[in-house]
Amino acid sequence: MKMRVVITGATGFIGRALCDRLHSDYEIIALSRNAVRAQKSLGQLARVVQWDGKTLAGWAAQADGALAIINLAGENIASGRWTKSKKHRILWSRLDAAKAIVEAVKQADSKPKVIIQASAVGYYGSRRDEQLDETSPPGQGFPVNVCQEAESFEDKIESLGVRFVAIRTGLVLGPNGGVLDKLAKPFRFYLGGCLGTGKQWLSWIGLDDEVAAIKFLMENEHLHGVFNLTAPQPVTMKEFSKVLGKVLKKPAWLSVPGFVLRLALGEMADKLILPGQRVLPKRLLEAGFQFKHENVESALNAILG
Repeated sequence: MKMRVVITGATGFIGRALCDRLHSDYEIIALSRNAVRAQKSLGQLARVVQWDGKTLAGWAAQADGALAIINLAGENIASGRWTKSKKHRILWSRLDAAKAIVEAVKQADSKPKVIIQASAVGYYGSRRDEQLDETSPPGQGFPVNVCQEAESFEDKIESLGVRFVAIRTGLVLGPNGGVLDKLAKPFRFYLGGCLGTGKQWLSWIGLDDEVAAIKFLMENEHLHGVFNLTAPQPVTMKEFSKVLGKVLKKPAWLSVPGFVLRLALGEMADKLILPGQRVLPKRLLEAGFQFKHENVESALNAILG
């Protein structure tokens, strides 16, 4: 009998790829607020269970005896302007999901072996050229607060005797969706270039390495705490744009000034796009994880070449 893995956010860009990676070896239970649509999307990759995103209703039994609960749920932080209501949804979609998981662990007679909680490199804030690893302190601002809140359930989970892993993910590059489609689109119309000054660092990871790292952390029982899920070689926005243009065989000659981004996106521009983080996956490398794509040209060639 296959061991059970419960995944929230399973129909998202990372979640679907993770289901695809795990389903041959594990019984995948995907929790969704729209079970019919999610089942149609995931097909044979998972069995979908209805979930309201806030409580244990309908899925508590799935946590009992599970190998892992992987929490990828949360309002997309990079879509739409950060209005007051948008910020509320971003934060509370994560807090509600995490609280429900804590309650599920409490009620389970046979506790899950591990809880994996999604976070992001936004935890570090804007740090210019500083090299950052898991020991680096948090920055300041809304994305930082969201990450801190998402990770704040570690003590509660570990007090129940369950291993906890927080994954601080960088910019995920993969085919058929995600941010790369948006970044590549202007290049296809010969309007490619960098956003802002181009000096800000991009801490990225290939989608295949992202899901492989999550699987690695799930299966290695001695690993716990925070892990940066980023490739070992971060790049500046200018370098990324140059490589993206090279791979697409298109020029990278334009740039979008910061004030234009601020007009279009508001606070998100200053907190998410124009600043950067030079984040290194120190603990993942020390644990023996091997990246498929260590440099961005290798990753972009695999995806777009």
